[in-house]
Amino acid sequence: MRGSALVAMAALFAAPAMAEAPVAFERTACPASVAAVADCHSGRDDNGAWLLVAIPHEWNHRLIVHAHGGPRLGAPRAGDSDEDLDRFSVMVREGYAWIGSTYRRGGYGVRMAAEDADNSRRIFWAAWGRPERTLLHGQSWGGNVAAKAAELYALDGEGRANYDAVLTTNGLLFGGTRGYGFRADLRAVYQYYCRNHPAAGEVQYPVWQGLPAGARMGRDELRRRVDACTGVDLAPAKRTREQAARLRDILAVTGVAERQLISHLAWGTFHFQDLVHLRLGGRNPFDNTRTVYRGSRDDDALNAGVERFAADPDALARLAYDADLSGLIVLPTLTVHARHDPVVSFEAEAVYAATVQAAGRGHLLAQLATDEDEHSRLRDATYLGALDALEAWLDTGVRPDGSRIQAACLARVRDPADCRFTPP
Repeated sequence: MRGSALVAMAALFAAPAMAEAPVAFERTACPASVAAVADCHSGRDDNGAWLLVAIPHEWNHRLIVHAHGGPRLGAPRAGDSDEDLDRFSVMVREGYAWIGSTYRRGGYGVRMAAEDADNSRRIFWAAWGRPERTLLHGQSWGGNVAAKAAELYALDGEGRANYDAVLTTNGLLFGGTRGYGFRADLRAVYQYYCRNHPAAGEVQYPVWQGLPAGARMGRDELRRRVDACTGVDLAPAKRTREQAARLRDILAVTGVAERQLISHLAWGTFHFQDLVHLRLGGRNPFDNTRTVYRGSRDDDALNAGVERFAADPDALARLAYDADLSGLIVLPTLTVHARHDPVVSFEAEAVYAATVQAAGRGHLLAQLATDEDEHSRLRDATYLGALDALEAWLDTGVRPDGSRIQAACLARVRDPADCRFTPP
């Protein structure tokens, strides 16, 4: 691909970076979960990203650079990172300093977010000095961001490490071109059964667009439509026979959990609209031309009648450039994933492992699983176990092992149920 094309591609995903200057941090109230043990500081960098810092009163001189999930679609605001800090507050209570960035704008853009996450590291170092260790952490979509940041910014211009290790939790490690196709399938299957998104009488558009450019729909309206078709907000006994049958088929064919149906449809609506129209020039990155849908009451009818769409090669190239991963890691990298994650499939771990192995870097990757069934927040003992495992790996050179980490977890907690690491 020619250099000019790469430059144009990058411009769709990232706002122009500005010359870096010191950030004027101000003391701010910490979330209640860390208020007694840390001081918090807030500031805004030259690119428009809001930064939140928490420094424990008894700091262990380790720093966690956090890449948040999403992406969030609204413009960044002060205070947006409070929820992130609260979610991972156990890290601060354990003695780690923490910095999170809102990123400079809302919407999709893995390279943009990776740059902003690394900017936050450099800004922290400039303000408080370089810690003894700096760990890069990404959760959910932030796992894709952290993995990309590790590929782009792990080393400085002279080959020295900017980070000591990388941690992802429930990370979207498929990369961009493989991470969202199931939601395009969900939109197609949902529309086959429900015919209300778009509804008759509305502007018709291909479902891979999410929504037409400039179209407005709130999440409440989306929920109303989904409930009207499937009764998903009703007790099962109160659903009509038709609603129950449609819901059963949609879930069986797509593999989406009932409690996450509206969330996945929202992603395939509002985030697809942002991705397609604002980042990919209106082009389609999704393809179901050869997909055979199975699990319904009538698979033949479904496959004959479902909307079909073919990916545009340019859209795929743009999305791959922005978000796909090479596996060329240079730092110890630990991934932790709940086996029953209802949002990002556990299969992402196998895909990432294959990518890293193909790049010849398998010795730098360790992967842990837990038997948890949440996505956005794992148990505190899981995060602490992962951090302990990373620290031990850096100290001893021995890669983490799930059985050893489970045993170590059981030795430190009061309630054995908090320790959920499973054998390899």
